[in-house]
Amino acid sequence: MAGKEIPFCPIMSIGSNIDMVCTQERCAWYVPSVKKCSMYLLAYNALLDANSKQKGSK
Repeated sequence: MAGKEIPFCPIMSIGSNIDMVCTQERCAWYVPSVKKCSMYLLAYNALLDANSKQKGSK
């Protein structure tokens, strides 16, 4: 498994001292077409939106 990152579940890992492994295709929050968690995609899109708003206000 050299060079590959183990995907962790952001929802199941909340409040835990241990990162829970993402179950990928077996998870309702997983988006197989982009191989990412939908929570990650929501956060990433929110970051892009916030950055574009900050650039527009300058």
